[in-house]
Amino acid sequence: MSIFAVYDTNILVSGLLSKRPDSAVVLTLEALLNKEVIPLYNQEILDEYKEVLHRDKFKLPKELVDSVVGQIEKDGIAADRVHSDEEFIDLDDAVFYEVALSKEDTFLVTGNAKHFPKTPIVVSPAEFLKILGKR
Repeated sequence: MSIFAVYDTNILVSGLLSKRPDSAVVLTLEALLNKEVIPLYNQEILDEYKEVLHRDKFKLPKELVDSVVGQIEKDGIAADRVHSDEEFIDLDDAVFYEVALSKEDTFLVTGNAKHFPKTPIVVSPAEFLKILGKR
């Protein structure tokens, strides 16, 4: 059975910057990169990933960012947004939730659960590892 997920940008940032290889966010990112998860995305999400990960303050190598985003695009599924009437603290977050709604049994993995509706599809990295059977 395949596990589908939309990764909030903060998961990529935290996973790439973490100094703890056993942290939930790093293991969640590794699951994606090891093809244990099929990512869902749309162009807005890819554009945000690139814009945020290329910020000077993170000092991430361009090759690493391009490789991670490229793998998400190559291994993932492009999906359309499904309109939601939910209210969002930050309207830029709506795209992640609405793309997650596009395919049944898809999770939205985020470190900012408070920014999203309280639904079973919105999970923390630790919760997602349990779903994957890794904790």
